[in-house]
Amino acid sequence: MTGALPCAAAHDELGAAPAPVRLEEIADGVFAYVQPEGGWCVSNAGVLVGKDLTAVIDTTATESRARALSTAIGTVSVAPVGLVVNTHFHGDHTFGNAIVGNGRAVVVAHERLRDEAAAAGLGLTGLWPAVDWGDVTVTLPHLTYRDGLTLHLGERSFELIHPGPAHTTNDTLVWLPRERVLFAGDILMPGCTPFVLMGSIEGSLRTLDRLRDLAPRTVVGGHGPVAGPEVIEETAAYLRWVREAAARGREAGLTPLQTAWEAAPGPYGHWLDAERLVGNLHRAYAELAGEPLGSPLDVVGVFGELVEFNGGKLPACYA
Repeated sequence: MTGALPCAAAHDELGAAPAPVRLEEIADGVFAYVQPEGGWCVSNAGVLVGKDLTAVIDTTATESRARALSTAIGTVSVAPVGLVVNTHFHGDHTFGNAIVGNGRAVVVAHERLRDEAAAAGLGLTGLWPAVDWGDVTVTLPHLTYRDGLTLHLGERSFELIHPGPAHTTNDTLVWLPRERVLFAGDILMPGCTPFVLMGSIEGSLRTLDRLRDLAPRTVVGGHGPVAGPEVIEETAAYLRWVREAAARGREAGLTPLQTAWEAAPGPYGHWLDAERLVGNLHRAYAELAGEPLGSPLDVVGVFGELVEFNGGKLPACYA
């Protein structure tokens, strides 16, 4: 089943007609909930349909989008949502937990997510105050794991894998080995610029090596369209380009922001949210300086530089 759902939409900066959200059946009883165009806070979700319960992977950013996701789930499953998996702590993947789970689902995530989500709270809503966030809350996981966890939904088994620092320090990959379907969270975002400010360049590259070994047939990223395994190499090539630009800039005595101006637009300027280059360069500089992978950086300060790089404008968010 592939269906266009009119209940939520994304817009481009030119005011084009809304692109419909799509619920795509990518394997028997496995659905990708894709929200075009996939930019800041316009995130994807996954739906795994079982006989007795439904599992959902990520829950979108706003009340209206979470309710739209719930409506979409009801078109493919009569089983209640009993399990919610969060791929990382960012609010555009977690703010809908209570709505989609109807306050009854067990929320599962990596153990680091619990503290990170509690510390972040609803701070994301203050970054884009014009967005109609609605009545969203922070719902922390009820069940956490450290390295990996296998879950069973009737006859379907799926694995939760923590790869180490990548997009964040608390990422979860959801792997369906029989179907060879990977829900990658924001470690992979087809057509969108990666963002590792709160994670790691080197850790992401190691994770991508691991994903090549998994050899998925179908990849659902945290943002962007459903893709194949080619997105793994595309993402790796971008991260290597960032690392090389950082090495040149650091050797020349440039700041990460100055290096971004020197490097842009580069071969990836056509990807959505290219301004993330600034944050990625800050992470690359930290790793070149010997900082531990995933060590905290000044996210607020870096985001200010990202705005400066973006012509003094807050990046567009159509959540």
